[in-house]
Amino acid sequence: MSAGKLLIIAGLILIAIGVFVIWGGRIPFLGRLPGDIRIERENFSFYFPLATSILISALLTLLFWLFRR
Repeated sequence: MSAGKLLIIAGLILIAIGVFVIWGGRIPFLGRLPGDIRIERENFSFYFPLATSILISALLTLLFWLFRR
C-alpha cells in the first residue's frame, strides 16, 4: 500500500471518529444496550459499554472486510 492511500484511509478514519464524537450522543440506543455494565452507588459510579463496544467492533470488522475485497 502506498503512502498516499494510507494517508487517505487515516484521514477518513479520523473524519468518521470526529462525526461519531459530535453526533454519537444523538443515537438513542448507543451506550444503553443490554449488556452494558452500569454500577451506581452513593459516591461512586462505574460504566463500561461492553455490548456497545462489541457492536462497534463487529461493524468496523465488517466494514474493513468489505473494503479489503
